[in-house]
Amino acid sequence: MINHLAFVTSLLVAGVAGYFSIIGLATIFAGSFWPVIVMASALEIGKLVTAAFLHIRWSDINRLMKWYLSTSVVVLMLITSLGIFGFLAKANIEQTLQGDRYSLELSIIDKRLDAKEKELTRYEDRLENLDYIIDTARPQDRNYIDRRQKDERIEIAKDIDIVVVDIVELNEDKLPLQRDQLIQEGEIGPIKYVAEMIYGEDAEDKIDNAARILILFIIFAFDPLAVLLLVSSIGLISISRKLPVDPEGNVSIPAENIDTSFNPQREENKRIKRTYFPKE
Repeated sequence: MINHLAFVTSLLVAGVAGYFSIIGLATIFAGSFWPVIVMASALEIGKLVTAAFLHIRWSDINRLMKWYLSTSVVVLMLITSLGIFGFLAKANIEQTLQGDRYSLELSIIDKRLDAKEKELTRYEDRLENLDYIIDTARPQDRNYIDRRQKDERIEIAKDIDIVVVDIVELNEDKLPLQRDQLIQEGEIGPIKYVAEMIYGEDAEDKIDNAARILILFIIFAFDPLAVLLLVSSIGLISISRKLPVDPEGNVSIPAENIDTSFNPQREENKRIKRTYFPKE
């Protein structure tokens, strides 16, 4: 039962690893997307069949074929790992680029806000200067100055209203971007904790490095686990099918396969067992 469960599990892990690898390789060679998918799919199947074949028929093939097929399996495992790395790295890069896009758009809005606020400050300063001129003017000149300032004050008031409306609109444009940025930061929160665990106080600038380390851990455990589990389970299933089974389901070993020749070490082990574990 456990052998068949291991076999099914190995196919599941190999299938997931193969999917990630195929999509990752197709992303790396995006110019020939579908041809790469077909090629990578065939290589994935060939890798698993070759690994199982080597394990079962190891004693039936010559040394050159053993060397070539073993090397092919190792190289294909590296290619699978490379494809998985490309797939996961692409996902991490897209997440980072999304955050950079929000930051860029927010910085542009902040610069426009800064320019509008400076413009508003100039208008306010101009009003203060006009008030100062009236306060310091001679009494006989105030009526003349006031008439000239009246039109200018009206224009400044209109300009201030326009600038205030622009500032309000820019602040309203910032709100959805800030909300999306917070959501995006929440999505990358787990990798930030990983970076903090690895780099401590320098984690803020090392998030990409932490993601790469995590990806490397995944790829070094993913495909090798699938291949080794598949090989082991197929080998055990093959051996169990060769052994006779009695009506009660117990596997029995044929008498001709039992070594009955004299073996000093085995006899010594039996003597020690009789000494420390005597039969009642």
